[in-house]
Amino acid sequence: MSETRWFVCHTRPRCEKKFAALMAAEKFEHYLALVNSERRYGKQTKRFTKPLFPGYVFAKIPLELKARIYQMELLARAIPVDDETRFLAQLEGVKAIVASGFELTVMPLLTKGRRVKVTGGPLWGLEGFVDNPLDPHGVVISVDVLQQGLLVRVPAENLQVLP
Repeated sequence: MSETRWFVCHTRPRCEKKFAALMAAEKFEHYLALVNSERRYGKQTKRFTKPLFPGYVFAKIPLELKARIYQMELLARAIPVDDETRFLAQLEGVKAIVASGFELTVMPLLTKGRRVKVTGGPLWGLEGFVDNPLDPHGVVISVDVLQQGLLVRVPAENLQVLP
């Protein structure tokens, strides 16, 4: 019996559905979280499904067949899951939330001291850090030369977590 492992598969841009189809063709267990979305173009409304986590598909892959996931050049990298028990519990939670039909939004995980970059609005491009994770809308923008910081409220959807 071959050993299998779960991987977080980081796909190339807009290749999530194609990669999931490849996983199905290879008969590898996988999960691509899809949510319904609407977009208005003038008077028309288009409905479609889009990935909940853009760029990511979760797949359980036999180690000796891992090279097959790189065919068709859809995959950027495959990141092995360290704690599979915890991962599977979280994946079941994601599946339950998606199946519920409730409106949802992916938010960055904000913790105290976490460096972030503002990605929208008039403060676009500024970098700072999260001051209080209980109020993740507060971001401190540093003015190092003055040894001062400015606490500003920025919507969490306009923040990108920096490495």
